[in-house]
Amino acid sequence: MTTPTVKFGTSGWRAVLCDAFTFDNVRVVVQAIADHLKAGGLDERGVLVAYDTRFMGERFARIACEVFAGNGIRTFLPPRDVPTPVVSYDILRHGRDGAVNFTASHNPPEYNGVKFSPAWGGPALPETTRDIEERANRRMAEGSYEALGFEEARDRGLIAGHDPRPDYLDRIRELVDLEAIRSARLRVAVDVLHGTARGYLDELLREAGCDVVVFHDKPDPLFGGRAPEPSRANIPELIAAVADDPGICLGLATDGDADRFGVVDRGGAFLEPNYFLGLLLDYLVRERGFEGGVARSVATSHLLDAVARDLGRPVFETPVGFKFIGDLIRRDQVALGGEESAGLSVRGHVPEKDGILACLLAAEMVARRGTPLIQQLEELYVRVGRYRTRRVNLRLTSRQEEAFEAKVRETPDGFAGRKVQDVVTTDGHKFLLEGGAWVLVRKSGTEPVVRLYAEADSDEALERLLEAGRAWVLGEEAP
Repeated sequence: MTTPTVKFGTSGWRAVLCDAFTFDNVRVVVQAIADHLKAGGLDERGVLVAYDTRFMGERFARIACEVFAGNGIRTFLPPRDVPTPVVSYDILRHGRDGAVNFTASHNPPEYNGVKFSPAWGGPALPETTRDIEERANRRMAEGSYEALGFEEARDRGLIAGHDPRPDYLDRIRELVDLEAIRSARLRVAVDVLHGTARGYLDELLREAGCDVVVFHDKPDPLFGGRAPEPSRANIPELIAAVADDPGICLGLATDGDADRFGVVDRGGAFLEPNYFLGLLLDYLVRERGFEGGVARSVATSHLLDAVARDLGRPVFETPVGFKFIGDLIRRDQVALGGEESAGLSVRGHVPEKDGILACLLAAEMVARRGTPLIQQLEELYVRVGRYRTRRVNLRLTSRQEEAFEAKVRETPDGFAGRKVQDVVTTDGHKFLLEGGAWVLVRKSGTEPVVRLYAEADSDEALERLLEAGRAWVLGEEAP
C-alpha cells in the first residue's frame, strides 16, 4: 500500500474520503499541526476544532481533539457545524493559537479536508503549510501520533464545549446596516446548499425584517447530488424562484462552508462574482466611507482597478489564494479584498473569505440604493468602462503538457490581434494586452489542466481572446 503524500493547497489538505482521507491519516496530519504549534511556542491559548456538514465531520473533529489533548493542547469543540468565516472570527475574538476546520469547502461530497488557520485568523501562509507538510510526511510512513481518549481529555479540562455563533452574529450586526435592510422590506430567496450558513444568513435576514424563502437548509453530506458551490449551474432552484416571483428582489447563496457567495438579481439574472466585487468596492467607499485600497488575485477582473482609479485608491495584486489577500486585510491596508472565485472580506473584519457577509452586503446595497444590482452595475460601467471576464479549463495531453512548459518561457507577440505589452508572473503567466485586455494561463499543480482566463471590454472580444488563448495553449495555431 502506498503511503499518501500530504500536500496543502490554497486552503488546506483535501482528499477523497476512505482513500487518503482516513481516521489514521487525519490523526497524523493533526499531530503535525500540534508539532508545528509546539515548535513555535504557540500551544498555550487553545485551538478551535470545527467541521462542516460533510460525512463524519463531527467524528473527525473529536479525533482531532484527542490528538491535541495527547499533546497537552486545549481544544474548543462547537455543538454543530461551523462556517469558515465564523472559525476565523472566533480565533481573533478569543485570542486562540489557531483553529483546525474539517471542510472541503465547495469540493464534491466525496472529499473532506483539514484546514489550519493560525492565530492571525486567515488561511495559513505558505511558510506555515510547508512546515506542517514536512512534519506530516515524515510521520506518515510510521503513522505516529499522540492521543488521549475523548472522555478522559474532557475530564482533564483539555476539551471544552464552545459555541462561536453568538459572537459572530454580533460582529455582523456591526458591519451590516440591518436597519437600512429593514426599512426596505425586502423579499429575498436564500440557498445555503445544505451547508453551514443555515441559521446565520437566513436568520440575520429575518432579523432585518426580510421575507425570506429558503432552499436546501437541511444538512446533507451529499449536497443534493451537486458540488456545494454557488455557481450558476448549482443553484437552479434559486434562480427559478427569483425569475418566477416578481416579488423577490434578490437571490443569495453560500457554498458548503459559507466562505463563497452567489448573487441572483431581480428577474433571475446571475451576477458574476467578478462584477459584484467592483460594484461592492464602489458602494463601500462612496456610501459607507471605507478607507484603504483594494486587493485582488491576479485572476480577478480589472474592473476593480478601474473603480479604484476612479476613487483614487491603490490596487494590490496577489497570487491566487485568499491567504495573500487576508494578509493585507489583517494589516488594515485595504477596504475590500476579493477574488474571482466568489470570495471576499472587508476592512475591520476577518482576513478570510466570508460568503455570509457578502450576501448581506448585497442586500444592503439593494436596500439603500433602491435599484437592482444589474442596474447599479450598468451605471458603474458608464463611469469606469465595461469589463467582461471568464475562465475555462483546458485538459492537456502529455505532449501538449510538455510543449506548454516550454511555451510559457517565451512571450507571444499577441492574442486575437492585440499585442502583448507586458507580462506578469505573480502566479502563472498573465499577458497584458493593448486596450486594457489580458490573458492569464495557470497550470494546475495536481492534474494536466491549464486554467485560461481572459478579459476584454465586450463579450465578442472576450470570445476572440479565449479562442486565441485556447489555440495557443493547445498548440493548434498561432495566437
